Amino acid sequence: MTDAAAQRTVRHFIGGQFVDSLSGRTFDSISPIDNTVCASVAEGGAEDADRAVEAARRAFDAGPWPRMTPAERKHVLHRVADGIEDRLDELAEWETRDMGKPVTEARTKDVPRAAFNFRFFADYADQAHDKAFHAANGMFTYTVREPAGVAGLISPWNFPLMLATWKVAPALAFGCTVVLKPAEQSPVTASILAEVCAEAGVPDGVVNVVQGFGPGAAGERLTTHPGVDLVSFTGESATGRAIMANAASTLKKLSFELGGKSPNIVFADADLDRAVAVSIDASFRNQGEVCLAGSRLLVQRPVYEEFLARFVEQAEALPIGNPLDPATRVGPLVTVEHLDKVRSYVELGRREGAKLLTGGQRVTDGELARGNYLAPTVFADVDNSWRVAQEEIFGPVQVCMPFDTEQEAVALANASPYGLAGMVWTQDLDTAYRVAGAVRAGTIWVNCFFLRDLRAPFGGAKDSGVGREGGPYSEELFTEAKAVVTQHVR
Repeated sequence: MTDAAAQRTVRHFIGGQFVDSLSGRTFDSISPIDNTVCASVAEGGAEDADRAVEAARRAFDAGPWPRMTPAERKHVLHRVADGIEDRLDELAEWETRDMGKPVTEARTKDVPRAAFNFRFFADYADQAHDKAFHAANGMFTYTVREPAGVAGLISPWNFPLMLATWKVAPALAFGCTVVLKPAEQSPVTASILAEVCAEAGVPDGVVNVVQGFGPGAAGERLTTHPGVDLVSFTGESATGRAIMANAASTLKKLSFELGGKSPNIVFADADLDRAVAVSIDASFRNQGEVCLAGSRLLVQRPVYEEFLARFVEQAEALPIGNPLDPATRVGPLVTVEHLDKVRSYVELGRREGAKLLTGGQRVTDGELARGNYLAPTVFADVDNSWRVAQEEIFGPVQVCMPFDTEQEAVALANASPYGLAGMVWTQDLDTAYRVAGAVRAGTIWVNCFFLRDLRAPFGGAKDSGVGREGGPYSEELFTEAKAVVTQHVR
C-alpha cells in the first residue's frame, strides 16, 4: 500500500472549493478488501445538492464555459486527460481500494479509458458541425446546437472513474456545467477527478461533486431540482424508474443505462478456444459486477458439454485474491451486503434445480477471510424462466443452458426483461447477421466482448435503459437544437 492510499478525507467540491456538508455529517467508505475504513466522506444532503446546483447554474448562466468555442474547451479538456494520466497509479489504487477492482484492470483499462473519454469528446465536439437548408422562396434555415444547461450526473460504483468520465467529459465538451454524484460505495476517485479538473483550468462552478446517498439525500435532490436541466444515470433499473418519476415535474431530459442479463450465444461452429476464453472474461471480469456481463450462457447442444467442461476448467483457474496484487483476476465484491445478496442467488439456484458445476462458496483463505470474496460460480442446465436466469445477480455467477436451433436461441435471448447487450459466437456470417438483427439489445458483439467505438450508440432496450450516449447521441443529450430561419426577399 502506498502512502497515497492511507485513509483519506473526502469532501464535496462546490464552486471550485472543497467543502464539508452543511450538516457536518460524514460516513465511512469501507474497503471490500478487508472491510476496514479507507475514507471518511462528507455526507451530502439536499441542502448540499442545492449549493452545488446553484454554483453550476451561476457558472452556466454567467460564466465563460458555455460561451467558449469548442476548440477553447478542447484544450482545457486535453489537460484534464493529461492530469488523469499523470495520476494513473493513484487513481488505479483508489479504484481498487474503494470497490475491489483488480488493480491491473484499473491501471491498464479503466484509468486510461477515463483519460480517453476526455480526449475523444473534446475532439468530437470541436469537429461537430451544424446543418443548413435552402428553399426556393428565399428562405434559408440553419441549425445550431447550444449547451443544454446544468447536468445532474449520477454514476455507479462498479466502474467509478470510467463511467463518471463517460458522463462528465461530453457534458463539458458540449458546454454544460455539471453536478456529479458518485456512488456512496466508491467516492474517492470522483474527488480526485475534481482536483484534476481544477488544476487543468476548468473554471470554478463548472464541475461540482456532491458525495453521499440517493433516496432522501443529495442524489434524489438532483433529480427534482428545477435548476437541473438533465439527468444522466447509470445503475439499477428500479432506481431508474424512481428518477424518471422524480424528474417528471420539471420535464428534465433523461438518459439511463440500467441493468442487464445479457445472452452469450455460442453456436456449434464457433471457435471454441476463443469463445471460452472471452466468455470467461464476459462472465467474471470485475467479479461479474458488470452490467454488460454475458451472464446468460446459451450453448448449442452439440458442443454444450465440451464448452462447459472447458469453461469450468478456466473459471477454476482464475486467480482469486487481494486486488492490489497485479496477478489477481477476481477480487472482492463491493460490500458485505452485496456479497450476501449474490450468495442468496447461489442458494436460490440450488433450490430452483440448477446443477452447480463449480464455485458458490465464500473464499476465506488467510487474509481473504476479512474481505468479500466469492469463488467464480457456474450453474448448468438452467431453465430460462427461473429467477437466476431472469434477474440481474451482478456477481461472479454464470447460468448456462443448451439450445438446439437458431430460432430457439433468439427466443431464449429475447425472453428477458432486459436488453442491454449480447454476444454471438459463430463462424457463419449469415448466422451472425441474422441473430445480431433479431436479438433485442443496445449492443451485440460478434466473436468479441467489451470492445467499444465511442462514436457508436450505447444504451439498452426494455428495462436496460432509456436513450443512448456516445458520439452524436451524447451531443443530442447535452445540447439543445435551435433552428434559425431567415428569408431574403429579392
